[in-house]
Amino acid sequence: MTEANTAATTGSAAAPAEETAVQAEETAAPAKPSRRSVLGWGGAGLALGAAVAGGTATALRLGEDAAPAASAGDAVPFLGEHQAGIATPVQDRLHFAAFDVTTTDRAALVKMLQEWTAAAARMTAGHEVGEGAVQDNDELPPDDTGEALGLKPSRLTLTFGVGPGLFEKDGKDRFGLKDRRPKALIDLPAFPGDNLDAARSGGDLCVQACADDPQVAVHAIRNLARIGMGKVAIRWSQLGFGKTSSTTPDAQTPRNMMGFKDGTRNIAGTETDRLGKHVWVGEKEGPDWMVGGSYLVARRIRMHIETWDRTSLAEQEDVFGRDKAEGAAVGKQRERDEPLLKAMKPDAHVRLAHPDSNNGVTILRRGYSFTDGTDGLGRLDAGLFFIAYQKDVRDGFVPLQMNLARNDALNEYIQHVGSAIFAVPPGVRDKGDWWGKALFA
Repeated sequence: MTEANTAATTGSAAAPAEETAVQAEETAAPAKPSRRSVLGWGGAGLALGAAVAGGTATALRLGEDAAPAASAGDAVPFLGEHQAGIATPVQDRLHFAAFDVTTTDRAALVKMLQEWTAAAARMTAGHEVGEGAVQDNDELPPDDTGEALGLKPSRLTLTFGVGPGLFEKDGKDRFGLKDRRPKALIDLPAFPGDNLDAARSGGDLCVQACADDPQVAVHAIRNLARIGMGKVAIRWSQLGFGKTSSTTPDAQTPRNMMGFKDGTRNIAGTETDRLGKHVWVGEKEGPDWMVGGSYLVARRIRMHIETWDRTSLAEQEDVFGRDKAEGAAVGKQRERDEPLLKAMKPDAHVRLAHPDSNNGVTILRRGYSFTDGTDGLGRLDAGLFFIAYQKDVRDGFVPLQMNLARNDALNEYIQHVGSAIFAVPPGVRDKGDWWGKALFA
């Protein structure tokens, strides 16, 4: 998808110093001997940190039980000004899930979001959900599904978003939120060449799970879906491997399934000025509940692998505007050398995706490769699960994708088959906060 006009960030890296200190203190806290907490999905109830929203009081625990054990490996802080998983250094694996909200009970939805937040805090710290996978009462289903027992946190991040359907669906304002829908949370237009599958598009809520261990990412989505049973149902999900972009400037840009490097100029998580300009919603740029958040566009892009594999190397390089060996732009020697756009063909991907070809449009890329078997005709169902973050899709993804959809030579070899957009609120700030609290206030 986008090449040089991409921006990336480090989730909690931009948090104020005092918040970072709080996080460091919490994550350094010694783990309790037991991996169980008093978060009881099975009837014991929630304890501590009572949070009130929508007229419903529910307790939430994000305390020392959520701190990782010293021997548990790397853990990304859950609390912060921004949600982790956006600017955070990109992990190796992805499990992305979009949910339909099936309940019409606002209080039940609020309680579920509080429980999701508590569970997310524990899982990102390397702990089991609730009372764990092996609990005292063996007559009840365990609170945790157990497949991550013994595994490290693996830099797990869980990033939460809300889709247009949460505000109004089929003409109904189910939760009294219609007037709180941000103007930037638009219904994406139809782009030339789209062949979208409704079963792989849309969603009322989303959770992006990224980790270095695929089982840790899958475990996280599985447990959130279990907690949400009866209130939400997974609409679609996508597993991803082989990150296709980097938010770390000194790291090699990964290759996509076509064998090329793309998105070389992704913003680093330390570039707070560019993050503020292109990614984070500012105080004057959106509703109060979105300040510090961002907008996520997810696109499932299928690659016509077999056709591409029969294309000459010269044509492949012309299509991208880069050489395949090094990733250098046409006429350049190294991957990160500034490209000379006029040296490329007019329909080269790099040229069309560059900010200079799009009035300065810059987005944050966080995509992954995928392969989901075959399509029944012996062709690989493989490609790019494209994820973009920006402060306003009307000034970001939409004009950029319209330009690419109309002119990019790469379109001969790809097709967009799934699409979704979500508003991603700011981070959970403290133990009394939870995903979506400001929206439901």
